[in-house]
Amino acid sequence: MISIAIPKGSLEAQTLLLFKQANLEIKVTSREYSPRIDDPRIEKVKILRPQEIPEYVEKGYFDIGITGKDWIEERGSDVVEIADLRYTKTAEKGGSVKVVLAVQADRTDIKEAKDMKQNSKISTEYPNLTKSFFDRLGIPVQIFFSYGATEAKDMMDGIVELTETGETLQKNNWRIIGTILESSTTLIVNKHSWHDAAKRKEIEEIRTLLSGVIEARGKVLLSMNVAEDKLKNVVSVLPAMKRPTIAELYGSDNEQPRYYAVETVVSKDKVNILIPKLKNLGAEDIIEIDITKIVK
Repeated sequence: MISIAIPKGSLEAQTLLLFKQANLEIKVTSREYSPRIDDPRIEKVKILRPQEIPEYVEKGYFDIGITGKDWIEERGSDVVEIADLRYTKTAEKGGSVKVVLAVQADRTDIKEAKDMKQNSKISTEYPNLTKSFFDRLGIPVQIFFSYGATEAKDMMDGIVELTETGETLQKNNWRIIGTILESSTTLIVNKHSWHDAAKRKEIEEIRTLLSGVIEARGKVLLSMNVAEDKLKNVVSVLPAMKRPTIAELYGSDNEQPRYYAVETVVSKDKVNILIPKLKNLGAEDIIEIDITKIVK
């Protein structure tokens, strides 16, 4: 059996949704930090700060964890990264977050990171990433650890902060002048657990379920019936993961024209444009079906 650490805070809601959609619902009891998953492979679940998870997984307190790439790099944790889960605090899929360097918007003398003056004061929750970044530039700076609300530290010469859209920084009069790291939500594993055959099998099964949900997000299955003389035109406009599935309808060999069932997976954001086009090309009995998992 395996143990799992999931992130508290900004990623928590989307992580709970992911596990629920994977039929691994995390049931939070009155003891919020000790939820459970009714699955024979999972022994223990904890909700912890994402900053802590890489170190705890590295040291073997948990077999697997979900955290940001930014915290893996900040902590310098020696873990196995087995899946990019590609969700953020505001989006189920897609998008990215960045650790950025920003200065006050009215600092017209600073256009990019290399323009920062020596001994500039930088506030951040990422002291190690910040030091490494400025070391590469050859610029010594003073780093002040931030305990949150970094964008409020306008007494600083600059800040290093995580942002998804940059909107909060802009509202607080900060201007981004450099990107230190692009980050995403990552599934990580303890090295010893990964090399344990029994645990690895369970870990890979959990990864398959979670990744299957991520892959299915934003996609639907289209199913339709198409007459043989219309089939080529219909198939020509169909996007597909590989190729559409086409099967002759039972008994249609006695009819003219013959009919075929056609199925394909398409992006949900394109389906409302695609369905009328398919109908105009001769597709009939079109059905749109939500997909919960796609396992490749």
